[in-house]
Amino acid sequence: MLNRLLAFTLALLLLPTALMAQDDRADYRDQAISILERVPLFDGHNDVPWQYRNRVDYKFSELDFFDTTHLDRPMHTDIPRLREGRVGAQWWSVYVSANQPEPQAVVQTLEQIDFVHRMVERYPEHFALALTADDVERIFADGKIASLIGMEGGHSIGNSLAVLRQMYDQGARYMTITHGRTLDWADAAGDDPQHDGLTAFGEEVIREMNRLGMMVDLSHVTPATMRDALRVSEAPVMFSHSNARALVDHPRNVPDDVLDLTAENGGLVMVTFVETFTSEERRQHFAERAAYQSKMEYLFPGQPEAVAERMDAWDAEHEAPKSTLEQVADHIDHIRDRIGVDYIGIGGDYDGIPTLPLGLEDVSTYPDLFAELLKRGYTEEELEQIAGLNMLRVLRGAEAVAERLQAEHGPSEARIGDFE
Repeated sequence: MLNRLLAFTLALLLLPTALMAQDDRADYRDQAISILERVPLFDGHNDVPWQYRNRVDYKFSELDFFDTTHLDRPMHTDIPRLREGRVGAQWWSVYVSANQPEPQAVVQTLEQIDFVHRMVERYPEHFALALTADDVERIFADGKIASLIGMEGGHSIGNSLAVLRQMYDQGARYMTITHGRTLDWADAAGDDPQHDGLTAFGEEVIREMNRLGMMVDLSHVTPATMRDALRVSEAPVMFSHSNARALVDHPRNVPDDVLDLTAENGGLVMVTFVETFTSEERRQHFAERAAYQSKMEYLFPGQPEAVAERMDAWDAEHEAPKSTLEQVADHIDHIRDRIGVDYIGIGGDYDGIPTLPLGLEDVSTYPDLFAELLKRGYTEEELEQIAGLNMLRVLRGAEAVAERLQAEHGPSEARIGDFE
């Protein structure tokens, strides 16, 4: 109880400072909005398709995307708030769980892709499907939100380059190499490594993605996989939703040496709002909670009610620290100071996470982040790059590499068994 009281007291003491920072940002909000109305705010990762799958089995007839705030668990995203947040281009994640048979993952990924196509068709005054950088600019100029498709995890291709090609044909323009599970050909962050990065087939996946013009997304992979992919890829890579590991030592974040390699590659790190990637204090809190839970499960085997009772008591005494909009800006600062603004984007991960930093509670709040960066001294030209021009450059870089490679050779005929 004492710890909780101290946390509450500290929060009260910090409240005037937080409110003052918010007031300071308000002076820059109109300027931030002006920037986001000139260039497309290009967000790297949003899990609305997954939310629609879990909540209403993809049925727009049961959940209108014009209002998702009335739900028992409101979503972070809907059309009015996308408009309020000045989102100009969105990578819609077509995520499916990696903890299932890969043939099933292929089917479910196609269902997710179908959802994005149907969303665009259902709300044509607000969305249009984008397949190229030119599409993004044209759609933004028409006053709509350019909608791109990003696959989250190589399990979605079922170890098949033929499936990869078909996903591209259905509109997928990036693939996150892994999600939470190490694949037969690539090591995933948070899982036990098996390959020290990419296997020979994994390298062939990267080369075929380059030939297609599909972006290589290195969020969710181990540093060894990052380094291997950066060595192999001829096209700029991206991190669709990751932060700086120098600030928060989470395995999903990007080490400084990989930041350096990303700049050499001409790629992009899209800073995310995931709280445990953003705040080291919050990460440490949940590490301590997990350790305590393991201890209780050891002391009370086969007694889940006893464990739950003690975890409730622990939670009552240990309030989780919140991450903040300012801490997200700190990650942007670090990447800028390390490699420059040319390699920074934004990847919120809205509707893919249960909680968000203070000040970034839903997709309407993007202007507040850009107002904070203006307050910190970023120029309008730098913020235009971070908002969308960097992503457009990276997209065009991938397209140029694909055009060259397609002129040099046809599709890869490799199969994973060829490398055993």
